Amino acid sequence: MSGNSTEQKILKGNDPIRLNLTTALVQVLVWPFVYINLFMYFTYRKKPALQAEPRYVFFAQTLLADSALFIMTDFVVITIHVHLLLPLPFCIPVAVAIHALALVSPTLITAMCLERYVAICFPLRHVNVFTPTRTVFISVAVWFLSFLRPFVDLCILFTTMPKNYMNGLNFCYYEILLVAKWHMEMRGNLFVLNYLVLLIILFFCYVAIIRVARRASGADRQAASKGQRTLLLHLLQLFMCTLEVFCPYIEAQIIRIDIDLFIVVRYFNFLAFTILSRAITPLIYGVRDEKFQAAMKEFMVQKKSKVHFGQ
Repeated sequence: MSGNSTEQKILKGNDPIRLNLTTALVQVLVWPFVYINLFMYFTYRKKPALQAEPRYVFFAQTLLADSALFIMTDFVVITIHVHLLLPLPFCIPVAVAIHALALVSPTLITAMCLERYVAICFPLRHVNVFTPTRTVFISVAVWFLSFLRPFVDLCILFTTMPKNYMNGLNFCYYEILLVAKWHMEMRGNLFVLNYLVLLIILFFCYVAIIRVARRASGADRQAASKGQRTLLLHLLQLFMCTLEVFCPYIEAQIIRIDIDLFIVVRYFNFLAFTILSRAITPLIYGVRDEKFQAAMKEFMVQKKSKVHFGQ
């Protein structure tokens, strides 16, 4: 249990002022994005026209996954702030859910990019490729595969953990599932491989759309250019998610030098690569997408009308 006590001290840090500031900063960043995501999701639910298009179906799934991820990670941050140690039988499902939700959004973004690739490069086949049934199937498959990976880690934990391990108390971070050193290394390598594959797919789609944009003319050229810019933002977003994979390796080196610096770097990585990287999605479809923007304005007008009528 001494190892666990050391890890708990490291997570909490020694400076209460810094802990208060970082916790407050997390609240300031997390809850506005949760509100924006849920507002955009309910906008999507109120517009059947949006529900008929595959990219908005995928987009709505990312909004749900990211909102749940923000809320659950904020819960973990608050428990660390108040030093609330929880039973492992409670913490492990929380950690599994957070890890799975973190995988959903990047994979759905890749599906959205593939959908844009087919729509721009093969417009006549788009309706047949991304049918409503296939779109739902892809969404379900993404959620299933995202939860399958931490479930495998959970099975490995049950075969490698020492006796009485589940009787302990800890914070709800994912490393509590990685008892064996080889398991932690395997997870890190698979994480890197997964994001590299997603980046290669996005880069392929981006290059293909660039070629179409150069050959097209008129409205087709404008649509291809817009799709090119959208994919470029998705590449940036996925690249930031990829950088998140390397954060544990960087943190492992820093913790040997200075624990206080480790705390700062850990919170910075969380804010930059977990929260801000996922804030790009509402920017792409909330600000840049004219159709979704019009739907949000209409939804806001309807809400204001109901409030005014209620008064």
